Amino acid sequence: MRHRLKDVAERAGVSVKTVSNVVNGYAHVSPDTRARVEEAVAALGYRPNLTARNLRRGRTGVIALAVPELDQPYFAELAGHVVAAAATRDWTVLIDQTNGDPERERLVAEGIRDHLVDGVIFSPLALTGADLAGDAAGGDGRPPLVLLGERVEGAAADHVAIDNVAAARDMTVHLAAAARRRVAAIGAQESAEGATARLRLAGYRAGLRDAGLPFDPALVAPARAWRRTDGAAAMRALLAVTPPPDAVFCGNDTLALGALRALHEAGLRVPDDVAVAGFDDIEDGRFATPSLTTVAPDKARLAGVAVELLAARLSGVGSGPPRAETVPYELRLRESTGG
Repeated sequence: MRHRLKDVAERAGVSVKTVSNVVNGYAHVSPDTRARVEEAVAALGYRPNLTARNLRRGRTGVIALAVPELDQPYFAELAGHVVAAAATRDWTVLIDQTNGDPERERLVAEGIRDHLVDGVIFSPLALTGADLAGDAAGGDGRPPLVLLGERVEGAAADHVAIDNVAAARDMTVHLAAAARRRVAAIGAQESAEGATARLRLAGYRAGLRDAGLPFDPALVAPARAWRRTDGAAAMRALLAVTPPPDAVFCGNDTLALGALRALHEAGLRVPDDVAVAGFDDIEDGRFATPSLTTVAPDKARLAGVAVELLAARLSGVGSGPPRAETVPYELRLRESTGG
């Protein structure tokens, strides 16, 4: 049997309005009254009807998270963190996969369907600032947006990311500090969707400069997608370069896992012959043989800040122009670079 506010009020000896005030966290309730209501709530196992509460507030209690690929471990792990952060606000998360398709991404930016979600946390690949123009607070009828990943210039949306250039630079310097002199990179992309790849490659080049190493275009291997098969193919191509690399920085961990496999098949030892580093700190990398050195973004913080920004927009506190937040990262040094 599902108990109602009226049942709690009768047990606590207070009005239904008082129970509602306690359940909704209003401050102007005496400590004694609050204690009685909370005891009654616990005794009856009362749970608020969130659907009714949200409808009274003009909200659904549902937000959307849209990412390019759910079978990529980084996005799957990030989704888990978003769900956990949203749960602290009693929000349900609708998760959508766009595959970087422009039409699918436009549908997400418009709120999936009218009145279905209150706001959207979104990692777009194909959309431009013109596609995401409007009112950051959702005053133009579109739900508030928070973008993850690279900033889309001109977008009317809050934005959360890490400093990809600095992170890639730091990892490249780490590889060079281990007396590696032929440091390669895997994951270059020239497509419109390759903003992250371009930033990480810029960081790689900055790291080479900081370490006093020359940039050699022959040591940069493209990858159309950032999957294990692409990493393996790119690593095989790099091994055909004369002289071959003695270290490789990969644009993400799945590329690095593919590179590890190609090196194993070639009979080379990691890190003795070639050191390997990735980016994203996915769980698979911790259990690889050897374990994978990587850039570890604070994924829990990334998700938490995104939810906080969305909550601010929905509450009306977060008015004004779009905000940009940068979350920290660290290098996790493991066996693949001798760490």
